Amino acid sequence: MPWSLLNKPWLRSMVRLVQLFVRPNRDEVYEQCVRAALRESPRARKLGKRPGTSSHDVLHEMHRSMYRNASYTQADGPERASYDKAVVDLERARAKQQAAADESGWNWKVVLLLLSAAILTVLITFGLMALLVTLFSTALLIFILFWSGTAVWFNLRYCLLAAALGISCAAARVELGYRAVAWGTTLHDDGIVPVMDGMIRHLMGEDPDSLFVPQGTSKGLRAPRAPGFAVPTEAMEQLQRKLSHLDEGTIAVCGPRGVGKTTLLEGATKQAGFGFLIQAPATYAPHDFLVSLSVCLCQKYIQHEGYTAPELARLSPFHRILKNSRRRIRALARWSSFALPAAALLILGASSAARSLYARYEASASDSAHTVARIVQHWIRDVWNGHAVVTSVTIIVCAIAWWLSRHDPWIPRTLGRLWTLLGAKLGIALALGSLASAYFDPQLRQLAPHVHANTFGVAALLAFGWFYSWATCQALKLRQAHLEIGRWTLYASDVCRLLAAGLGTYLLYFLIRTPSTYTLLADPQNPLRLAGLVTGTLLARAAGWRPRPAKPHLVTRCENHLYRLQTIQTTTNTLSNGTAQIMTLGGSHATSISTMPPNFPALVQEFRDLLTDIAKVLADRKQRVLIAIDEVDRLGSDAQALAFLAEIKAILGVRHVYYLISVAEDVGAAFVRRGLPHRDVTDSSLDDIIHVEACTLKEAKTILDKRSEDHTPHTALLAHSLSGGLLRDLLRYGLQIEEIQAKTRTHELAHLARELILEELSETLAGFRILLSKQQWTQNTSGILSDFHTLCGHLKISQCVCSDGSLLHALEHFAHQPPGTQPSHGDITDNARQLIDEAAAYSYFALTLLEIFTAPGLDRRSEQALAQSTYGSHEILAEARLELSISPYSARTLITHIRKAWALNNSPSIDVLSPILRRMSCPLHRSRPDPFGLRNS
Repeated sequence: MPWSLLNKPWLRSMVRLVQLFVRPNRDEVYEQCVRAALRESPRARKLGKRPGTSSHDVLHEMHRSMYRNASYTQADGPERASYDKAVVDLERARAKQQAAADESGWNWKVVLLLLSAAILTVLITFGLMALLVTLFSTALLIFILFWSGTAVWFNLRYCLLAAALGISCAAARVELGYRAVAWGTTLHDDGIVPVMDGMIRHLMGEDPDSLFVPQGTSKGLRAPRAPGFAVPTEAMEQLQRKLSHLDEGTIAVCGPRGVGKTTLLEGATKQAGFGFLIQAPATYAPHDFLVSLSVCLCQKYIQHEGYTAPELARLSPFHRILKNSRRRIRALARWSSFALPAAALLILGASSAARSLYARYEASASDSAHTVARIVQHWIRDVWNGHAVVTSVTIIVCAIAWWLSRHDPWIPRTLGRLWTLLGAKLGIALALGSLASAYFDPQLRQLAPHVHANTFGVAALLAFGWFYSWATCQALKLRQAHLEIGRWTLYASDVCRLLAAGLGTYLLYFLIRTPSTYTLLADPQNPLRLAGLVTGTLLARAAGWRPRPAKPHLVTRCENHLYRLQTIQTTTNTLSNGTAQIMTLGGSHATSISTMPPNFPALVQEFRDLLTDIAKVLADRKQRVLIAIDEVDRLGSDAQALAFLAEIKAILGVRHVYYLISVAEDVGAAFVRRGLPHRDVTDSSLDDIIHVEACTLKEAKTILDKRSEDHTPHTALLAHSLSGGLLRDLLRYGLQIEEIQAKTRTHELAHLARELILEELSETLAGFRILLSKQQWTQNTSGILSDFHTLCGHLKISQCVCSDGSLLHALEHFAHQPPGTQPSHGDITDNARQLIDEAAAYSYFALTLLEIFTAPGLDRRSEQALAQSTYGSHEILAEARLELSISPYSARTLITHIRKAWALNNSPSIDVLSPILRRMSCPLHRSRPDPFGLRNS
């Protein structure tokens, strides 16, 4: 079998099950399960990345008695007990057969082969009757031999007994193969896989989670806004609780940028019965924003009701009519290309039977129709002449009821319900009656006994095969199981569809070519029966048809509102008169009317009225109306955001409507301290607020696991520490780790962390240097710029750990300096001093992460740090990153506590990192580094 076919997981698992059935020996089962576990991608891609972890090493370890017994112990269940019993049963059956074979002096296999050949020869040569005579004669001969007690009977008896016990052995072997498959599956899943995973982690040594081996399945990281990757967080649960305890209201969602507020709003709108998300403009105008909101509301509601929002003035009326006509003509042509030929063929096939039926019942049907027509005529004449007063009164009442039902069409609705109730039953009865008529047809009943049993069996077998193939095709359509052979892709559903078509065609051919069944198919009434079956089926399906309901009033109202908001309507009326005499005397008058766009107060009132009616209709359907306004924090300062809330306050507070507004943290803080010391617009605009906190380390691991199968707990810790728990940065760093791995071709966390941290530090310091370049500097104050230049230069030329000595020395010197220790700090501006302190604090944080993640034994050192102090927790690293956005001084204090918990040096010293660098091997040069640059000298 080609190796490309074995790469298919479903085919590979099927081959493994077949191998387990063929070779059910205990050692063979264990060997196959071990090799299957080694070939699985999650662990196969980790093998060989560290010394002593190759597939040969793992296979050798798994054959040790310790791991073998551990695997057997974890898979010790009913499947193993059944397997052991099947092994014992097979051994007993084979022992009985061997004992019977040993008693005979003949070879029982040769005797059985000769008897079978003789029986088959007699059957083929002389027929069944001769075989029966031969068997009777043989039985009589065996009885004579038994009666005389000769050795021939003794040997023949044990040969036949051994052959009979061979059937028992075959059954026991099949049972053992089945039990081996069941136990092998359990042994693989519950025994070998967990034991092998634990053993591989043991072979990897310290920090097995620091090995990062991607396989290119992180589609969720490459598309951060792709649907289907949302992970429930505490903020989502809090929002759902607030929505469930409020009938309507305005809820603000605040938090730092990139924390996931937009994702939270998108998830809430998807879960609502009717909801949409709209972006707040960066430079807003209240009137324009409300117009955009109104347009979005109308379009979303029209689509929610199953209609299409009107396209306004994109084409001229003539082009729109031509486009719609072209689309309708194409749809009608496609429908007609199937409907007309099908109807013509149906009429052609049933025409002969229908004409004979019409000729048979024409006279009686005509008499019945004339009789009914005379009765109706006499009845109308009696009502017209006043001879049927009660009937006249009844007719008048019916006319009044019909007129009154114009607002509530209960009469057509009742008739429609009766048609639904009776039409389906009528169609089913007609279809079943058409089929049942074949059973009661005397001619068919006379011809049915002439159909041979083998013909019926073959037809039933073909029909069952067709139905089974068709059902399998329908079942496989959703699974998309396929096989790639070169450039061709062969789908299992297509194979089953082709098989069903072939079996159905051959079934029809078989029925037509068989004389007895052809006579049944050639009955003159069969076309009429098929026509009745088709007509009954169509009636049953037509009973469920409903005319498209009239367009709801609210949908029409939304369309009219869209026309008013998006178009300018102009009406021109012209009146002219004249007198056609010898001299013409006339006049002309023209009037032009143009609609004015609604002003802001009118637009607010129309929006509230329309939204109120929509919410009332949807509330009756138990559907929640939710409008999310995002990116309010983009407006700039908190004063601008509060001004925006003050402008749109008029549209808030609509019954049965929820508003979710994404605001900055400043606005959220103003709402939290409401009334202290004064009130602002948040008190009257917002009903509640949700603070979206940065995700925890546990949530970060869950998010990365959801979006990628490659990240380990250690890479998740690195991304979480650098991002501070902000969702946007977390996904960016997760993808950046994969990019660095693809660039450096290294799998160790120490090298990946070094590249990532230094890359981020280089970009951040470059940004600070650009900001510092805008400040005023003198000869005495330019020393700090030289430090920036030196450190940025080392970051640019640092390619591997071999040359990190001078880089780390410069980084330590710059990062460990306390705020305000530079001699020139007294001569620079406050803004420049703030930027310098922020850059130094960030370098201090980067140096701390560099020392933590590049040293070996991360798990061991994490336990020691946590035992030393609570500042040794992994969560504190992300908190330190968030603290940098608040104040560099408080962040430096927190980082100092972290360094003490992790036993890191708090003063500049190159000797702190040199032992770490000596233990690291360079991924580029495959050698030990020279942190002091001694080799170059």
